[in-house]
Amino acid sequence: MPEPDTRPRRRRIYLMRHGSVTYFDDSGRPYLPETVPLNEAGQAQADAAGRAFYDAGVRFDRVIVSGLPRTVETALRVLAASGQASEPALVPETWPELHEIRGGRLSAIPTHALRRAFTGAFEGLVDEEQRFLGGESVGEMMDRVHPAIDRLRAQPEWDTVLLVLHGGVNCAILSLALTGQRLFLGGLAQAAGCINALDVGEDPADWVVRFVNHVPPQPLQPGARTTTMEQLFEQYRKGR
Repeated sequence: MPEPDTRPRRRRIYLMRHGSVTYFDDSGRPYLPETVPLNEAGQAQADAAGRAFYDAGVRFDRVIVSGLPRTVETALRVLAASGQASEPALVPETWPELHEIRGGRLSAIPTHALRRAFTGAFEGLVDEEQRFLGGESVGEMMDRVHPAIDRLRAQPEWDTVLLVLHGGVNCAILSLALTGQRLFLGGLAQAAGCINALDVGEDPADWVVRFVNHVPPQPLQPGARTTTMEQLFEQYRKGR
């Protein structure tokens, strides 16, 4: 008799960051972050990701978004470009607990503390008490993100899921997968429109990180030298 197959059964999470959006106007004044749509570059990034999934023959069982317009628009464009937009089971599900880490009032942040407020949550091993733009702390974000991922893993009716989320939330998920602990690795780059692939088994500690921050339009990212938050800080400081 053949030996029983004892290999772990793992399922696949494709974890994306939404495509590029415009958070500040040319003078550095912020747009309401809960409403910004994809800009032209972000639309192209989402379409490129969808074509990459199509070329690889990837089919999704479920699609989950945070509910912010930039995640919904990215997911819909990925589904269209991957040839799955007509499948009724793939209407994006909104999980609000996967909302991006929430900032406070930019105008309330003293000028001397501004850079740290922008970049502090995304540098090295981040303290849980570090707040993002004077708002939500990294620990508070993990308090809502980790249980949501546990809930997703406990649901048996999917094999391949697409999550379209945000840079901070993705870092929280990737940090958990890489360390198996309640840690936040702020230096994990998440370019706009990027794809990460994570496999999960039945054991809560069974995570396999296949790849991180793959950007289909430019997978080698030759021009990338700054982080998203460094770029946004430079845009905002024009108006200070």
